[in-house]
Amino acid sequence: MTSPTHSSPFDRRIEDVGNIVEFGHVNVRVPDQQIAIVFYVMGLGLTRDPYLVTGVENAWMNVGTSQFHLPVGPAQVVRGAIGLVMPDLEALVERLEEVRPRLTGTRFGFVADRAQVEVTCPWGNRIRVHAPDPKRFGPLLLGMPYVELDVPSGTTARIERFYREMLGALTSSGTDFVRVNAGKNESLVYRETTRAIPPYDGHHLQITVADFSGVHRKLGERGLISEESSQSQYRFENIVDLDTGAVLLSLEHEVRSLRHPLHGRYLVNRNPAINNNWFATGHEVALWHTGPE
Repeated sequence: MTSPTHSSPFDRRIEDVGNIVEFGHVNVRVPDQQIAIVFYVMGLGLTRDPYLVTGVENAWMNVGTSQFHLPVGPAQVVRGAIGLVMPDLEALVERLEEVRPRLTGTRFGFVADRAQVEVTCPWGNRIRVHAPDPKRFGPLLLGMPYVELDVPSGTTARIERFYREMLGALTSSGTDFVRVNAGKNESLVYRETTRAIPPYDGHHLQITVADFSGVHRKLGERGLISEESSQSQYRFENIVDLDTGAVLLSLEHEVRSLRHPLHGRYLVNRNPAINNNWFATGHEVALWHTGPE
């Protein structure tokens, strides 16, 4: 006897995340930590993690549930753009104007309109800051909803297959891009370009996967594991054509398990509108997520 088809008033597919369950951080080296703090803390209004990596050789900058990692060294530049959501773009522009004199002689700059602020960091990284938008970014008030990477023409279909088959990711695509789900509200976007793509300089991204051993096995079978970091972490550097093995893009992925000690760690985010001259008890914490409807 055939069981009756169950009908539901909800589209359950909306809740699917895929095997990549968390986007953790973007790691780019910076030559000068003081300039980095001027830009990321004073300018963007982000929060330096108060608990971990608090020395002079690296800095972790919290943005909602994600981070920038900024070890000191020769500058690294993401080949694309990093998307942020912030609740007050007018206040952001004011902060960026205030730090402009301190960043003279660097590549810093910004262009603002109503919908977003295009910011260039002192070493050339492009950061695209958006206002909250439930249709695009869900409930995010403060976060890193996407990292967009430039890739050669004709590669996105093969990149999509790599993520689906090797990492078990959910994806969506168009004529010249593929979007890879990387958590509740985050994604990696690969967009084709005819422009020359600079050589890879070693910057990396961090993700968390549910099927940790399965992904490791598939990558290992193809010789793609580049580092056996710890019991709960490994890395791979190359995204390849699954038929030919040709490298489509080099971009190191730091892959963590759900048992990694840092998974789901609460990140402190301050409200940059609060300072010692304009203070209100209880308003020090920035909200990164909208409340109940």
